[in-house]
Amino acid sequence: MKWLKAAAEEIISGIKRAIDELNPDEVERFIQLLLGARDKKIFVIGMGRSGFVGRAFALRLMNLGFNVYFLGETITPAAGKGDLLIAISGTGTTKIVLTASAAAKEIGATVVAITSFPESPLGQMADLTVTVRGRTKAGWPKEEDYLARQLMGEKEPLTPLGSIFENNCMVFLDSLIVELMHRMGSTEEDLRRRHATIE
Repeated sequence: MKWLKAAAEEIISGIKRAIDELNPDEVERFIQLLLGARDKKIFVIGMGRSGFVGRAFALRLMNLGFNVYFLGETITPAAGKGDLLIAISGTGTTKIVLTASAAAKEIGATVVAITSFPESPLGQMADLTVTVRGRTKAGWPKEEDYLARQLMGEKEPLTPLGSIFENNCMVFLDSLIVELMHRMGSTEEDLRRRHATIE
């Protein structure tokens, strides 16, 4: 159980650090875009584990009464001018996410990027970038960098690939739902009424 506990402590401390390092102006602008999109369509995209995070966020937005879709599902409708695309990519270089974001921009939709790298292609393309720090799969060290850090006594993260970004992102977006609930005057009972009944 040694490694489980060590990894859990690393994950928890990483989440706290990421939340503390959020830019409040970026988050407030994101909230305003979401609140302003209540009569529009909201699309969410992410691949792999970022996609799981995106689906969970889309579910909660649906519970709040938003008209929300996860891109790639067969029932996703056409996007239009003024709609909102939320693109989740730790590296900001995921090809399908970049393609979808570029298409959304051409249509006239607003693109929000959630990434660890605001200087990435996704971050540069987006109308708003919300920076959520975390070690992504692109953060794997080169061999020479790894050896140098070992010689200097620096330790490697325990969690594999992009886990830290996705964990941080999940907690950020779940917490954002609570903020939206309070601003919209919604209760847990309101969310429960929109939750799936055929399961």
